[in-house]
Amino acid sequence: MPVVKSTYKAPAPFKNAHFNTIFAAKIRTVTGLRYERERINLQDGDFLDIDWSFSQGESKAKQVVLLFHGLEGHAKRPYMAGTTKILNAHGFDCAAVNLRGCSGETNLHLRSYHSGATDDVADVVAFVESAKDYDQIFLCGFSLGGNLVLKYLGENRSRPESIRAGVAVSTPVDLYDSLEALQQKQNWVYRWSFLKGLRDKYRQKLGRYPEELSKQDYKNIKSLRLFDELYTAPANGFKDAMDYYTQSSSKQFLEDIKVPTLILNAKDDSFLNASCYPVEAAQNNSQLFLEMPKTGGHVGFMLFERHTYCEKRSLQFIQEHT
Repeated sequence: MPVVKSTYKAPAPFKNAHFNTIFAAKIRTVTGLRYERERINLQDGDFLDIDWSFSQGESKAKQVVLLFHGLEGHAKRPYMAGTTKILNAHGFDCAAVNLRGCSGETNLHLRSYHSGATDDVADVVAFVESAKDYDQIFLCGFSLGGNLVLKYLGENRSRPESIRAGVAVSTPVDLYDSLEALQQKQNWVYRWSFLKGLRDKYRQKLGRYPEELSKQDYKNIKSLRLFDELYTAPANGFKDAMDYYTQSSSKQFLEDIKVPTLILNAKDDSFLNASCYPVEAAQNNSQLFLEMPKTGGHVGFMLFERHTYCEKRSLQFIQEHT
């Protein structure tokens, strides 16, 4: 499908990508949601928590949207809550997934969540498909969660026919390319924030797994690359960080996506380099829609309205494919 022309134009002062990104993540608030938490067991014996929010309609919704957050996120982040709220208001139930170790409680196993852990996505989908009464399932992911959605939809695996469409916002489809972008000087505040949270998680794991992890490695983790080299890769069966990036990037799976799927990546997103804008893949796959507004930042897309553009656009795309 040819690249989709975007209607989003960031209003001042959100034309500045960093202001757009930071305002959406740290200043914006979303109120009025009531979550109901449900814990599910994963196939390997671990768990994750789903925060449910239900449609305001008179009868039980027959459509559900599964939402997946980004790096060091959780279900209550403004972008997750804002998307949930707009979907609820238009007749969709929402399952906001807290990935392993992200719900406020450390998960049981040595491994945690990561950008390519689509086995967990599959477990969530299978649970919703078997335990709930929905006719249609939609997937919506942000940043790392967007990579999970795209990889899951393009992998050679069985998926229920009830999955109708997917949305991926501000997605690093090439993980190494995104890492290179994050290494730029202008992104120091994001690197510091991510690394602080990841190091805290490593320290918690160290107390439970002193034989597999080490205090020296904890001291050595001074970059995102080193975190992946010393923890993500060995804890999840990859040879090293580069093997993790190579196997987990969703870009290689885009050509095999067979349900309508939207990728919304702003051109001024400082988390993304050129390889994260898969124009050729979109042109060669009639089910893949790539939208690249000039502005928007990273999961920003702010408007002087109740909802952001990415929330309104996600709703629109999902509605088009019910």
